[in-house]
Amino acid sequence: MSSKVPAKFAPKGPSVTFQEVSSEQSGQRIDNFLLSRLKGVPKSRIYRIIRKGEVRVNKKRIKPEYKLQTGDLVRIPPVRVAEPKQQIPPSEALQELLQNAVLFQDEYLLVINKPAGLPVHGGTGVKIGLIEALRHIYPELSGLELVHRIDKGTSGCLLVAKNGKSLKILSAQFKAREVQKTYHALVEESWPEQIKEVNAPLLRQEASNGERYVVVSDEGKSAMTHFAILERFTDATLIEARPSTGRTHQIRVHTQLSGCPIIGDEKYSRDESRKQFADRGIKRLCLHAAQLSLTHPESGQQFTVSAPWDAQFSAAVSLLRQAGD
Repeated sequence: MSSKVPAKFAPKGPSVTFQEVSSEQSGQRIDNFLLSRLKGVPKSRIYRIIRKGEVRVNKKRIKPEYKLQTGDLVRIPPVRVAEPKQQIPPSEALQELLQNAVLFQDEYLLVINKPAGLPVHGGTGVKIGLIEALRHIYPELSGLELVHRIDKGTSGCLLVAKNGKSLKILSAQFKAREVQKTYHALVEESWPEQIKEVNAPLLRQEASNGERYVVVSDEGKSAMTHFAILERFTDATLIEARPSTGRTHQIRVHTQLSGCPIIGDEKYSRDESRKQFADRGIKRLCLHAAQLSLTHPESGQQFTVSAPWDAQFSAAVSLLRQAGD
């Protein structure tokens, strides 16, 4: 007697699932929501199924940055999930670095002085990012989520929510442009005295190799950055940048548009000038998130957190000062 199972009774592959968003999940970005549920699926695949409309929220297409609301119904398409790999814990050195980098924390939120060169998320080719490391350091905080992001090469203030309620309130402040962000940047050349602000729309692009970059385009989203000169050097300027919008690579593209790209910027500065500064010992992206000012999600009080420059940024300023002596 044959033991072969008839096709109609054979186990089926993965199927479409629907999940209703709880109050604890409210405020979380859809891409992060999916990453936490589709373990083993590459981030690039997550973005692809969102762009193709395979993921729907309340039967509608959404973008990766869409923030979920309580009661949203998420359609998750059938995706074959690889066997989960054992999570690689952060090294003791990284754990110590991050614990020493905490600028402020209470039971609702945490502000950390993100080290330059550390991505906020793990992904393709990146074994562990800042948020994964923090979840390892604070295993008791199941609701630990990034409120916003800063680039891998950027150092400074990064805001992390400790629960869903705080995430929702803080994310709403960012969306309403109520959070004041101040950056310090070392830019090439002498910053033009007359440029106090740059108002230029930005459009995200993707190269054939999958690399993402941003260009100024009338088809893009509005973007405004206010600038002030802090200190001039022989062939560089220390500036303050206060973005009133939060577009990808906004400060980096607006400084490039002004003729003074950020020193060490591998996407938006010239290879020749970047090499010249590297030969002098300045190799990092010289952009630092110096300050965040926001309303506390529980007390409703306004508070400001500042992040000191790291050793590399401080050394870069010292080198530029010495060159002018």
